[in-house]
This record gives sequence, structure tokens and C-alpha cells, in this order.
Amino acid sequence: MSDDGWDTAVAVLRVAAQLVDGIQEGLERRGFDDIRPAHGFAFVRISAGDATTADVAVHLGITKQAAGQLVDHLVTRGYVERRPDPRDARARLLVLTARGWACTAAAEEAAAETAERWKRRLGPSTYRHLATALGALVEPGRLRPTW
Repeated sequence: MSDDGWDTAVAVLRVAAQLVDGIQEGLERRGFDDIRPAHGFAFVRISAGDATTADVAVHLGITKQAAGQLVDHLVTRGYVERRPDPRDARARLLVLTARGWACTAAAEEAAAETAERWKRRLGPSTYRHLATALGALVEPGRLRPTW
């Protein structure tokens, strides 16, 4: 089979979608059925510390208004708290609650389950080769949705 790069690119996108879907399904099984993939990407930025709603907006590549709505959802459902920012009296820092950290752990477990299915399907040796190849391709940077 000839591959001009397009087929490989599409396969990578489909595998990424499988991972997102696997995490979503795993979260729902664990009782976190009010979380969507965009929330998980916001958790990545919030869990790094010193995050405001404006920081979440930049991280996700969305407007401040859209980030505000997303953060409001997370606050209302008990995943995130707003706290005073000691550096700026007008700003509020976002902090994951115990529920937010539990959801993060559940997402990591669901991601590992998805990867384990890939390992069973490919076999341990091929899976190691895949992991090595991906490690060689991945460039450091923020983890965010690809919209």
C-alpha cells in the first residue's frame, strides 16, 4: 500500500479520537458524566497552577467569554474553585477541588485502559515500537484540543 502521508496523518487523527473517546467513556463509567473533552484540556492548564480564566482561554485557544462559561460549568459542578490571586486583587485563581483531582485520576486510568487495548491488539513488541516512534515525533508543548 502506498502512503503519501495523508493515510498516516488520518490514522494518527483517528487514534487520537479513539483515545479521547476512550477517556470519555471511562469517565462516564466512573460517574463523571458531566465532563466533556474540552473540560479535560482545561484541567491540564488548571492543574499546572497559577491559572486564571484568561489563562485557560489562551491555553484552549478560545475567547475569554467561552472560557468563562467553561469554568463556570466546572465551578458549578464542584470540580474547580475560584480563589483570590495574591498577585492581582481583580483576578481569581482556579484550583482543582478534590472532585477535580479525582476526575483527573479517572481520566488517566481511562487513558491507560485505552492504551492497554492497543497493546493487546498490537502485541507488546509492536506496541513498544509504536511508543518509541511516537516519542520520537512528539514535540514538547501544551496539551490542548486540536480545534
